[in-house]
Amino acid sequence: MQNILIIGFDTRNIVCSASRAGYTVCSIDAFCDFDLRECAYASVFLECRTIQELHQLKTSRIKAQMAEFGLEFDALVPGSGLEMLNHKDFSCPVLASSPDAMQKASDKLYLSKKLEALGIPHPRCYSPEELDAVEYPVMIKPISGGGGVFNRIARSKQELLAILEELHGLNPELKEETVVIQEFLEGIPSSVSLLSTKNEALSVAVNEQLIGIPWLSRLPFVYCGNITPFRNEQADEMEALAEELMLEFRLLGSNGVDFLASKKGPVVLEINPRFQGSLDTVEMAMNINLFEAHAGCFRGELPEKPKAKGFAARGVIYSDRELFIDQKLMELILREKGADVPSQGTVVEPDGPLTSLFARTSTREEAVLSLEKGANRIRAFIENHTKIEGTLGLPRVYKN
Repeated sequence: MQNILIIGFDTRNIVCSASRAGYTVCSIDAFCDFDLRECAYASVFLECRTIQELHQLKTSRIKAQMAEFGLEFDALVPGSGLEMLNHKDFSCPVLASSPDAMQKASDKLYLSKKLEALGIPHPRCYSPEELDAVEYPVMIKPISGGGGVFNRIARSKQELLAILEELHGLNPELKEETVVIQEFLEGIPSSVSLLSTKNEALSVAVNEQLIGIPWLSRLPFVYCGNITPFRNEQADEMEALAEELMLEFRLLGSNGVDFLASKKGPVVLEINPRFQGSLDTVEMAMNINLFEAHAGCFRGELPEKPKAKGFAARGVIYSDRELFIDQKLMELILREKGADVPSQGTVVEPDGPLTSLFARTSTREEAVLSLEKGANRIRAFIENHTKIEGTLGLPRVYKN
């Protein structure tokens, strides 16, 4: 196996991991960031900007783009947004769990019922028919995916109905039938990154999640990165629960489970049946190549459980304004030696992801401080640069 196609909304971390493992990697990606193009043999834009467009993407269009690369692909790997690709539509193997397994694992309402049957702690979920029975506060979120962008808290039925109306206005696909109303619980957001074959599951790392960090984003529940490893007394229990769920849902390869480390113990929030945003920090801290390990799972192979070497952190900076990426801003971002570097000439929408910063340190505190300093440097530059340059009316290719 040598030639790999990776397709998804945002595939940079998977593409670069596969490239480091020695594969010839092509990508169909919505952003085609600078560093993705540096890692990939070739890349083209995914012709989708919204969830609705992703759902309407035809297999024939994907095949036409695959043919344009001029390579015979040995495997296809779906990333975020394209998890439900029908494996039978492609002549090469698809290194992913079955669409049925992915669908069930991604559906937060189905997961809630399954966790209830298994006796695993989780937030109560309400169906649209149970609005009169809701105990507040609750979290409203898309039934699958979302990255926290659309997550909202309601403290009364009036707020709940207003939020449902707001979300439908933001995205017509978000309505009572496609959102989940979930009991709101307090705790430390965290996750377990796993590898699994048909018969075994291995927890590779427990990660602390950075959610709604004010110096990274204005959005209160958006995913802002993570720190690996998460040193917590509940980590072992999280690993055991996550491994149980991998086998229960028959998931293969690299997958993740999100938790809250609460006062009463670990609470399962959701399953991510695909490569996760923690890929970078897991590889840095645990000294493992996750793409190579993912491919090995489909041969029935699991690596030895890795041990953490220090702390690795990723911070995703979101733009607080519509932002044109000119040469000076791109050069500044490149000097930070992060990832997800937007190409010159693109525009980042308000509250869209701008770039990712990394830190590798001996303590968690040093890692967080390093991220915050980097974020402050970029934000200060943007403030000063905007005052000097003003708004540039140049051709626009949106990053998000």
